[in-house]
Amino acid sequence: MTVQRDLFASNRAWAKNISTQDPEFFEKLSRQQRPEYLWIGCADSRVPANEIVGLLPGELFVHRNVANVVVHTDLNCLSVIQYAVEVLGINEIIVTGHYGCGGVIAALEQRPLGLIDNWLRHIQDVHRRHAPMFLPLPDGADRANLLCELNVIEQVDNVCQTTMVRDAWAQGRPLTVRGWIYGLADGLLHDLEMEVGLGDDPAEVYRHAVEAAALRYSR
Repeated sequence: MTVQRDLFASNRAWAKNISTQDPEFFEKLSRQQRPEYLWIGCADSRVPANEIVGLLPGELFVHRNVANVVVHTDLNCLSVIQYAVEVLGINEIIVTGHYGCGGVIAALEQRPLGLIDNWLRHIQDVHRRHAPMFLPLPDGADRANLLCELNVIEQVDNVCQTTMVRDAWAQGRPLTVRGWIYGLADGLLHDLEMEVGLGDDPAEVYRHAVEAAALRYSR
């Protein structure tokens, strides 16, 4: 019961603080949901989406899973994208990974962990696709950081290939999908130059983003 008491006490303190700043905040929030962004991020507890970008509840629509993976058979993630694009009318989708991601490191090291190995297989596919880029990197941290970046780039491309995003572009919607990465050591976000909007060629943007990642780790 101690844990429950502590969390409930923290919740009441948080709600009181918000209400002090804006007495009508929760009343307005309960009436509508109008976020401007869909954030697809990692489930890691050290990466709190709203806090990282300084947004309040209701300003960011969030989907999180292990290693921020977007799989075309994951109906959970696809449903979130559909609701965000078609119901909420969101025009900004941000895939955000982070350095030091345990899922990415486990995929890189191919350590058997059980059921999650099937999920991490998608990240291992990314590693295989870009295997030559890792050969000149003896440092384990650099290899992990590079795969964290490439994984984000790959998942942005996967978002771009969903029927919801392709249909939105076909209708002329100004929808943009972009890839960022977060640094646990400094709390800063970094742009991975993977930004695809209406009229862009996802394959060309993908190629550029991968080349930019390679340059960051070149010796």
